[in-house]
Amino acid sequence: MSYAKSNSIRGEVLHSRNKLTFLDTFPRIEMKAKLKHYTKFLFVRDPFVRLISAYRDKFMHVNEYFYQTFGRYILRLYGNQPNTPNTAQEAFASGVRPSFHNFIQYLVDPQTLKKGPFEPHWRQMTRLCHPCLIQYDFVGHQETLQEDADLLLKMLTLKDEVKFPPSSVNMTSPDSVLDWFRPVSLEDRRKLYQLYEEDFRFFGYERPSKLLDG
Repeated sequence: MSYAKSNSIRGEVLHSRNKLTFLDTFPRIEMKAKLKHYTKFLFVRDPFVRLISAYRDKFMHVNEYFYQTFGRYILRLYGNQPNTPNTAQEAFASGVRPSFHNFIQYLVDPQTLKKGPFEPHWRQMTRLCHPCLIQYDFVGHQETLQEDADLLLKMLTLKDEVKFPPSSVNMTSPDSVLDWFRPVSLEDRRKLYQLYEEDFRFFGYERPSKLLDG
C-alpha cells in the first residue's frame, strides 16, 4: 500500500509487524542487496526530548500494554505503590501513574538493562538503527523536520508525488526540558546521559550542560 501524504498513514499501521514489510523478513542475500542499492534514511531527535515524548505518549494516556508491561513494575519499584490498580483505566481513574522521575529511575537502574535491551520507544538510536553497521544516505533531525523532509523528498525525486504535512507546533522547548528534569536528581541525570551519550555525540546534539553541571 502506498500513501501520497504521510499523515494519512494510521498509527496502528506503523506499529504492526503484520502490516509492514521489514528487512529481516527477506533472505540474507536479498537483505544485503537492498542495503547496498536502496536509499537508506533515518530521522533522529534530541535523546532527552525523545524520552519526554515517550513518557508522555506511553504513560500519560491510557495504554493497557505499556501499563501492564512497564507501568505497574515502575510504580512498584520506584513509585512506592506496592498494590497497583489492575488495569490502566482503573489506574488513571484513581490518578495513579508513574512519574517522569520514576521512569528515569527505571532507565538508570543497572538491573533494567541486565534484563534485556530497552523497549524500542526509548532504546538508544545507535542500538536501534545501527548507524555504524548501516551506511545511511540521509540523516534528518526532528528539530528541523520540515526542512529535512523536503530535502529528502527532493533527493528521492518525490517532491511532486509526496506531500509532507506541516510540523506540529507541539514541540518540546529547551525551557520545558529543564522543567521535566527538575525533579530528577543530578546523579540520575548524569547516569542517564551516560546511557545516551553515544546518541548525543553520533547525531550532533550538544551535551545538555544546564542539566548536568548542577
